[in-house]
Amino acid sequence: MKRIAQAPNLAIATLWADMLQHEGGFAATVQRAYASGIAGEIPPDQALPEVWVQDDARADEARDWLDAVRRLPDRHWLCHTCGESVDGPFEQCWNCGAPMPAAGGAR
Repeated sequence: MKRIAQAPNLAIATLWADMLQHEGGFAATVQRAYASGIAGEIPPDQALPEVWVQDDARADEARDWLDAVRRLPDRHWLCHTCGESVDGPFEQCWNCGAPMPAAGGAR
Protein backbone atom coordinates (compact mmCIF):
# COMPACT_ATOMS: atom_id res chain seq x y z
CA MET A 1 0.00 0.00 0.00
CA LYS A 2 1.14 3.52 -0.80
CA ARG A 3 -0.15 6.87 0.36
CA ILE A 4 -1.15 9.09 -2.53
CA ALA A 5 -2.77 12.06 -0.77
CA GLN A 6 -3.38 13.73 2.55
CA ALA A 7 -6.83 15.32 2.84
CA PRO A 8 -7.89 18.36 4.85
CA ASN A 9 -10.73 16.41 6.50
CA LEU A 10 -12.43 13.02 6.61
CA ALA A 11 -15.24 13.98 4.23
CA ILE A 12 -12.80 14.94 1.46
CA ALA A 13 -10.63 11.87 2.06
CA THR A 14 -13.67 9.62 1.79
CA LEU A 15 -14.83 11.37 -1.37
CA TRP A 16 -11.39 10.99 -2.97
CA ALA A 17 -11.14 7.31 -2.04
CA ASP A 18 -14.63 6.64 -3.41
CA MET A 19 -13.82 8.45 -6.66
CA LEU A 20 -10.57 6.51 -7.03
CA GLN A 21 -12.42 3.24 -6.55
CA HIS A 22 -15.62 3.79 -8.50
CA GLU A 23 -14.48 6.10 -11.30
CA GLY A 24 -10.75 5.47 -11.52
CA GLY A 25 -10.70 1.73 -10.95
CA PHE A 26 -8.14 1.85 -8.12
CA ALA A 27 -8.45 -0.08 -4.85
CA ALA A 28 -8.21 2.76 -2.32
CA THR A 29 -8.76 3.20 1.41
CA VAL A 30 -8.80 6.02 3.93
CA GLN A 31 -6.24 5.74 6.72
CA ARG A 32 -5.99 7.89 9.88
CA ALA A 33 -9.70 8.57 9.60
CA TYR A 34 -10.06 9.41 13.28
CA ALA A 35 -6.54 10.51 14.17
CA SER A 36 -7.67 14.13 14.56
CA GLY A 37 -8.70 13.21 18.11
CA ILE A 38 -5.03 13.01 19.10
CA ALA A 39 -3.93 16.14 17.19
CA GLY A 40 -2.65 17.74 20.41
CA GLU A 41 -0.42 14.76 21.12
CA ILE A 42 1.11 14.49 17.65
CA PRO A 43 1.88 17.20 15.07
CA PRO A 44 -1.38 18.37 13.45
CA ASP A 45 -0.23 17.48 9.93
CA GLN A 46 0.23 13.87 11.05
CA ALA A 47 -3.38 13.69 12.25
CA LEU A 48 -4.95 14.40 8.86
CA PRO A 49 -6.75 11.59 7.02
CA GLU A 50 -4.87 9.98 4.15
CA VAL A 51 -5.84 8.17 0.96
CA TRP A 52 -3.88 5.03 0.17
CA VAL A 53 -3.97 2.69 -2.83
CA GLN A 54 -3.54 -1.06 -2.48
CA ASP A 55 -1.42 -1.65 -5.59
CA ASP A 56 2.02 -0.05 -5.20
CA ALA A 57 2.65 -0.38 -8.94
CA ARG A 58 -0.38 1.84 -9.69
CA ALA A 59 0.33 4.49 -7.03
CA ASP A 60 1.77 7.04 -9.46
CA GLU A 61 -1.09 6.46 -11.90
CA ALA A 62 -3.65 6.90 -9.10
CA ARG A 63 -1.91 10.06 -7.86
CA ASP A 64 -1.94 11.54 -11.38
CA TRP A 65 -5.60 10.59 -11.84
CA LEU A 66 -6.60 12.19 -8.53
CA ASP A 67 -4.58 15.33 -9.31
CA ALA A 68 -6.38 15.68 -12.65
CA VAL A 69 -9.79 15.29 -11.01
CA ARG A 70 -8.90 17.84 -8.31
CA ARG A 71 -7.91 20.38 -10.97
CA LEU A 72 -11.01 20.46 -13.13
CA PRO A 73 -11.29 23.63 -15.24
CA ASP A 74 -13.13 26.54 -13.70
CA ARG A 75 -15.61 28.04 -16.13
CA HIS A 76 -18.21 30.76 -16.19
CA TRP A 77 -20.99 30.49 -18.74
CA LEU A 78 -24.55 31.61 -19.33
CA CYS A 79 -27.20 28.98 -20.00
CA HIS A 80 -28.88 29.65 -23.35
CA THR A 81 -32.04 27.87 -22.22
CA CYS A 82 -32.90 29.50 -18.89
CA GLY A 83 -30.36 32.34 -18.63
CA GLU A 84 -28.76 30.97 -15.45
CA SER A 85 -25.16 32.00 -14.74
CA VAL A 86 -23.12 28.85 -14.11
CA ASP A 87 -19.72 28.86 -12.36
CA GLY A 88 -17.28 26.02 -11.83
CA PRO A 89 -16.32 22.88 -13.70
CA PHE A 90 -19.91 22.10 -14.64
CA GLU A 91 -20.88 21.15 -18.17
CA GLN A 92 -24.60 21.15 -17.46
CA CYS A 93 -26.87 23.89 -16.09
CA TRP A 94 -27.77 23.13 -12.49
CA ASN A 95 -31.09 24.95 -12.90
CA CYS A 96 -32.60 23.42 -16.06
CA GLY A 97 -30.17 20.63 -17.02
CA ALA A 98 -29.26 22.09 -20.42
CA PRO A 99 -25.74 21.29 -21.65
CA MET A 100 -23.03 23.94 -21.72
CA PRO A 101 -23.02 25.78 -25.07
CA ALA A 102 -20.38 24.69 -27.60
CA ALA A 103 -17.08 26.59 -27.92
CA GLY A 104 -17.42 30.27 -27.29
CA GLY A 105 -20.15 29.87 -24.66
CA ALA A 106 -17.73 29.55 -21.74
CA ARG A 107 -15.49 32.33 -20.56
